[in-house]
Amino acid sequence: MPPPVKLAIIGGGPSAFYVASRLLSLLPLRDPMSPSLRVHMYDRLWAPHGLVRYGVAPDHPEVKNCTNKFDVTATDPRFRFFGNVNVGSTPLHSIPHALHLPLTSILNNYSHLLFSTGCTMPTQHPAIPPSAWCIPALSLVHWYTQHPSQPPPPAFDKISHLTLIGQGNVSLDIARILLTSPSVLRQYDVPEHVLEVLSRSTVKHVSIVGRRGPLEAAFTTKELREMINLPEASMIPIDPALLTPPSGVTLTRQQRRTLELLQKGSKNLPGSTLKSWSLHFYRSPASLTPPSSASVLDMANLTLAHTRLDPATSRAVPTGETSTLPTSLVVTSLGFYADPESAFFDPALRHLRSSAGRITSSEGSALKNVYASGWAANGAKGVLASTMIDAYAVASTILSDIVPSSESVTIPTPPLPEMGMAPDELLNRHPDLDALPSEIVHGIKDGIVTQYDDWKVIDAEEVRRGEALGKERERMSWDEALPFIAPSRARP
Repeated sequence: MPPPVKLAIIGGGPSAFYVASRLLSLLPLRDPMSPSLRVHMYDRLWAPHGLVRYGVAPDHPEVKNCTNKFDVTATDPRFRFFGNVNVGSTPLHSIPHALHLPLTSILNNYSHLLFSTGCTMPTQHPAIPPSAWCIPALSLVHWYTQHPSQPPPPAFDKISHLTLIGQGNVSLDIARILLTSPSVLRQYDVPEHVLEVLSRSTVKHVSIVGRRGPLEAAFTTKELREMINLPEASMIPIDPALLTPPSGVTLTRQQRRTLELLQKGSKNLPGSTLKSWSLHFYRSPASLTPPSSASVLDMANLTLAHTRLDPATSRAVPTGETSTLPTSLVVTSLGFYADPESAFFDPALRHLRSSAGRITSSEGSALKNVYASGWAANGAKGVLASTMIDAYAVASTILSDIVPSSESVTIPTPPLPEMGMAPDELLNRHPDLDALPSEIVHGIKDGIVTQYDDWKVIDAEEVRRGEALGKERERMSWDEALPFIAPSRARP
């Protein structure tokens, strides 16, 4: 019989839940050949599901259906969720009310450890650092999803032109929300205070800038089609020369559909709507000059370097030409990277050091029983389907260590001078399966740490409040959720 296994998962997003779900299903509860297993999930946010709750656009509710599977996972008696717990060093974007749990408390209480912490830091453009006229897209996403970090609402009532840097799906999500009537958004999972700000918005045009061409754009055809079909906005036509593929180039199906959609243009004719949007290809920010006065009508000047594709590398290189785009606000949407304060962070990779799902030391050796999955392991790329595939692969790796076969390879734990630990001191080989770190026991009693039962009560209340308003749900802030967190339901 394999020895008992107690796995701590740091992170409560899709990757974490997919790994947990897979392991619990592959090691059935009543199978006499399965080892005794506990899976404890920790998240710095008080609500579970990570980017599904705090990243998916509110008008894409179908993407959130995966939470039904996560709810089933949480009913397994071997699984526990602990939210509002920040494990490790304090991150650069900490949640003020989160309980701090040292990583050593995890290491002392668990035999296996999985990092599914994602990539939570926005990539900035070196030419246009954050300012009153330039903010990261993550701030907007966190604002309209009511993220616990509570970024302030933008002054949309003083903005007429917004420029997005980056042509991925996040940029199109933001553009679509700003160009859609609040009366349409009201049916979705958009908080009332967000709708109130959007109802006063004076944004009339959104420019979406990318350093490469339409064939390299990162947005999907689904997202582009949604922009094309916006009921109250129109697209500025694109120079036909930019939509003619180079001779001899074989297009993918997505590239072909993208060109067809861009050539066709928006459902509404240009100039027929009060709101509009435009795609700017082969442009890269060079500088941002603030307005010369405090007048609301005065705009900042965004200098754009013109680019072309290097045929050898397919990278954008400057041509030497520039142009100026007057704009009220610049929003950078250039991807994400892992928190540099995280254990095992690699500055060159911009995510955790790992190989085939295993965390590696600074010398490149795999660490025994320490794993990484999702964006934390691979960087900020992929969609939910690829996240699930990766998570299942990592679960298989963990399973091979839990129930080794004759072909399994024993992985020794290398020295870890960066953590001040000897090889055999990293994790607890014989943990108490049902014991919790003392900080968590006290946090549950104090009503600071949320569990999945708490979340289901809050979830039901959000849905109830939403139904009263004729919408999907009405989100609750931490302060609003506190009365629904019941220490009496705790199982310390």
